[in-house]
This record gives sequence, C-alpha cells and structure tokens, in this order.
Amino acid sequence: MSASPPGIFPAYRDRYLPAMTPRQIAALPDKAWAPVIITTGAIEQHGPHLPVAVDAFMGQVWLSRTLPLLPPAASCYVAPPITIGKSNEHTGFPGTLFISKDTLRALLLTIARQVHAWGFRQIAVLNTHGGNTAVIGYTLREIRAQFGLRCSQLAPMFELGLSDQEKAFGFHANTAETAWLLAAAPQYVKMADAVCEYCGRVGDPGELRPERAPVTMAWVTADLSKSGVMGDALAATPELGAQWLDHGAGLYAAAIAELAREGRHAAGLE
Repeated sequence: MSASPPGIFPAYRDRYLPAMTPRQIAALPDKAWAPVIITTGAIEQHGPHLPVAVDAFMGQVWLSRTLPLLPPAASCYVAPPITIGKSNEHTGFPGTLFISKDTLRALLLTIARQVHAWGFRQIAVLNTHGGNTAVIGYTLREIRAQFGLRCSQLAPMFELGLSDQEKAFGFHANTAETAWLLAAAPQYVKMADAVCEYCGRVGDPGELRPERAPVTMAWVTADLSKSGVMGDALAATPELGAQWLDHGAGLYAAAIAELAREGRHAAGLE
C-alpha cells in the first residue's frame, strides 16, 4: 500500500482522534483523565489583508506549536475542529460564514456525547473566535451537568506588550492576528492592503465600549468599521508574530499539562 500523501493529517497525528482506527481509540489507556481538545474557530472577514479562515486556521496553529511542548506525563487528544462559528456580527462582508448559537451548542453537545461514549472523561475547548465565547461557556456547564465530563476553556492570559489603545480597541484583524499570520502563513497576508482603524480612543469619556470595558454594547462590525479591521494591522511584523506565537504556545502547554494533572488527581491516580 502506498504511503499517505504528506499533510493529509495534522502534525499531531498521534494525538488526533480522526486519524485513529476504532480499535486504537478503544485501547487508549488514559481516557479517564486525558483531556480531549476541541478547537472552535470561525470563517469570517478579517479586513482587506487577511484570509477569511484566520480563526479556524489559528486553532490548528496553536495545537501544532503547543503539543510538542507538553511534558511526557501530559497526555491529551484532539477532536475534529469546529471551523465555522457564531460570526453573525460580520454579516454583510463577503467571505463570512456563520452558524447560529443553537447549532454551535448542538455541535459541542454532540462531540461531548460521543467522546463520553468512547470512554473519555474530560474535554477542553481551545477557542479562537470571540463570538463563540458566551455559547461555549453555558454549553460546557450543560455538558458537565448532563454527562459528568470535566469541562474547561483553554484561555491563558497573553501579555503581548501592546499599547493601551490597541488593548482597548484592537480586537479584530488587529496587530496580534496580523503578526501571527505573518509568522505562520505569510503567503496569505497582503500587507499592502492593511490598515489601522479604531472605533474609539482610549481617552474618550465614558465606560461604554464594544469590548473590554465595564459596560459593553451589542454591535455588528459594520457599526464600527468600514474596512472590517478593528485595530492597527500596520504595526504587525513577522518577528513580533513569531515571538507571540512562542509565548502563547508555552501558555497553552502549561494549561493543558495542568488539566492532565487535575484529571489524574480526579481519577485517583495521584
């Protein structure tokens, strides 16, 4: 039999459940404590300079960079990704696909139900799209109550040294996302089309903002941006992207290792 074409499965094939046979999955020795990681992303506009698959792509980038950093005792497995998310805020821009909150909830519940039936007892969601966050939170509580699975979101706090302006108003197709893509897949970035566009200034009076504020509003992208960018894409460089990817991968690896440790403890193995 000829070998499989390169790239048919991700670099972490030995942890990727879709690459395994049913017999291999049944024989995994650590299902009582090893987390199954589900990435949730999106297919949506990311300004004029980035591909619409940024969020879906970044879930796989993080796993490819994170999993080799895990210590030997930190076993985990990876479920098929959910690549289309709740992105209705980007309606009206070509390239945006979205599912409803009910569909996202149903997908997470379905995956949880099946991995529980396979014998796993812990799941963790690695989410790369902010529009998914609220749905994931209440669905994981439902999964915990319905199936008894331990449930977590992998959400380490990144410290990237950004300006106060970018921290407050840079939340889409911004410095960080553009830099990550410049480092991970520069052939898909069109920096000649990149822009800087903010929907407000950090010194503006009041506390009502779209994101990251004591009081937030409901919004769609067309309310806030002509280009689809909310942040300073022009400030991104490949060097910053590589530095930030290394930083984030280390944080994700530490978080997964801690979930594995807690899982072993819950299973009475330490």
